[in-house]
Amino acid sequence: MPSEGKQPVFVLVRPQMGENIGAAARAMWNFGLDRMRVVAPRDGWPSEKAVAMASGAGRLLDEAQVSDTLPEALADATYVFATTARIRGLTKPVVSPERAMQITAEKLAAGEKVAVLFGPERAGLENEDVAKANALITVPVNPEFPSLNLAQCVLLTAYEWRRAQGEIDHERMEIARGGDPATAGDVEAWAGHIEERLEERGFFFPPEKAAGMKINLRNLWSRMPLTRADVQMLHGALRQLIRGKDA
Repeated sequence: MPSEGKQPVFVLVRPQMGENIGAAARAMWNFGLDRMRVVAPRDGWPSEKAVAMASGAGRLLDEAQVSDTLPEALADATYVFATTARIRGLTKPVVSPERAMQITAEKLAAGEKVAVLFGPERAGLENEDVAKANALITVPVNPEFPSLNLAQCVLLTAYEWRRAQGEIDHERMEIARGGDPATAGDVEAWAGHIEERLEERGFFFPPEKAAGMKINLRNLWSRMPLTRADVQMLHGALRQLIRGKDA
């Protein structure tokens, strides 16, 4: 059964190779999408090559809805996007994948059903297909080589869907297993330790600049994403250096 939660339907229109269908399924499932429809696959259905390429996403192929015609595949859709690298001479809104998935999220939240069309590998969607769409999705690719592989286009759109759900960490600190973050107390103890040793060695000179130098040092330690293990290592390294100097 498809996963719970509202999501768009990805419709592969007349795909030519089973391998690309499988790769598209894998790309969809990478980003939590599992509603696939396939229209008139050239090599028939089911496809052993698609299953082999899906690599763990075979469930999407098992549950995919296969249709002979595009109107049949879009019968329940209230809003349709068509992906294309070429302007077709048709008057339609043209949006980026990012904006398309933002619109998709808004429409799904309002109770609509959204479908996204992906054309066959060789030439993409035909004008007859594009005419059935409410809007076009175009990727800002190199104009001298605008063609995207089917699975690449599916993956890019699926990634933008994931972003539209607010599930992307744009930046984070990966903490190693067992590497608990240092507490403010840990950092303060380390700052006091190194200041004491530097004071003994005459580092804070001239005296009138000592206060500012200490603040800069403490700011340095608080800026670093230290773990408790890091702080312990720094303490140990400093003790060893002092021990060697005093020997």
